[in-house]
Amino acid sequence: MRAALLRAVDGPFELVDLPDPEGDGKAIVRVRAAGINFLDILIRRGRYPQMPELPTVLGSEVAGELEDGTRVVALTGGAGYAEKVAVDRSALVPLPDGASFAEGAAFLLTYLTAYVPLTRQVRLRDGARVLVHAGAGGVGTATIQVARALGAEVVAAVGSPEKCDVCLGLGATEAYVYDEIPDDLRVDVVVDPVGGELFERAFSRLAPLGQVVAIGFAGGLWSDVQPANLVGRNLGLQGVYIGRLLRHEPELVATVVLELLALWESGALKPHVGAEFPLAEVDQAHELVESRRSVGKVVLLP
Repeated sequence: MRAALLRAVDGPFELVDLPDPEGDGKAIVRVRAAGINFLDILIRRGRYPQMPELPTVLGSEVAGELEDGTRVVALTGGAGYAEKVAVDRSALVPLPDGASFAEGAAFLLTYLTAYVPLTRQVRLRDGARVLVHAGAGGVGTATIQVARALGAEVVAAVGSPEKCDVCLGLGATEAYVYDEIPDDLRVDVVVDPVGGELFERAFSRLAPLGQVVAIGFAGGLWSDVQPANLVGRNLGLQGVYIGRLLRHEPELVATVVLELLALWESGALKPHVGAEFPLAEVDQAHELVESRRSVGKVVLLP
């Protein structure tokens, strides 16, 4: 099978022929689409806290077919940038009828990352206001849809004016470029996959009892948060790391996946695929994501 091999930090991908994966009790998925997540970018740049041993095949999210033709999506833990991947049978999720493989590869990780905090960690009352940083990105587009499905009003923040239209089209009621966010904007929840200065500023935009949901640090590491500042203003901070939940709370994740599938099948959610690349153009796909010019999820088509 063909696979995109990363040999070294900051290095290019190399399209190579590797042996087909062995089942060993696992299901073999013929990969039709593989999602690119920002954790892949961090690994390639040597910035991910749990770095795999190199050389390696990246890709933790795929959509494809089993040997009998059953259409599935799955989180793989790696090796998804390939024509085939071995997956624990318990990790297989049915791909809804009518959904494309590209949409399937854009679904699980981003929507879990959005849905878990907004249903298990934050009390999202009907009519609450949610500010979504990087609203046009993979997690951002998922969060806008999830928050709307849960009855919230969404304000999106993005890096360029053209991305505002994407967010408004997905259901946000307001959208701003970062440096144009009104000073008097107050929200109940800030969902932040960016980190850096945006994370630090998020607390000033919260109404009393508001919560910041920290997801990632694509724009820089998080600043220290003093508990006194949270206590004094009745604020909270929640962190989300789906990888740890998969290891320690698999039954919770399985329940959440079923809830998300029901929302998808009802039409309340639709994964936003911004670009598709053949496997041979994985370097260009990574460049698009890393440049922050991409919208929605970028996927590879082996």
